[in-house]
Amino acid sequence: MAGVHFGFDNFKELLDLTVGLAQRLDENRAESFTLLYCDFSNVEQSVIDASLKEILRNSDAIVNDKADYFFVLPYTDKYGAQIVKKMFSEFFAQELYSHMVSYPIDGENTQSLVIELRDGVSVRYQNDLRCLDGFNPY
Repeated sequence: MAGVHFGFDNFKELLDLTVGLAQRLDENRAESFTLLYCDFSNVEQSVIDASLKEILRNSDAIVNDKADYFFVLPYTDKYGAQIVKKMFSEFFAQELYSHMVSYPIDGENTQSLVIELRDGVSVRYQNDLRCLDGFNPY
């Protein structure tokens, strides 16, 4: 198993597509997907690559800017995303900085999800996620 890696320049489009699919397919408004952020700055790239192959499903999407990794986990609530984060922590044998937001509970569009994620990471870890500075949700 392994997730599908997308370029950071396609992050907005990936989120727009995922939100659009969720709106079309999820009539009961359950947590349709979770966006998980992880800071892999203290992990070697070869170890990151191995973990992605072992931990993620084929349906999961990966976007990163250097050590800032974002995972779009379809049909996964925050509990499920927490399990994924724990699997990464165990694989790396270290605790990771992470934060997650779920659609539609934390936001019903790309802009609100990104703002919620960015604010949560900023408050919790004093990290402004500068990689999202040029991210224009609209």
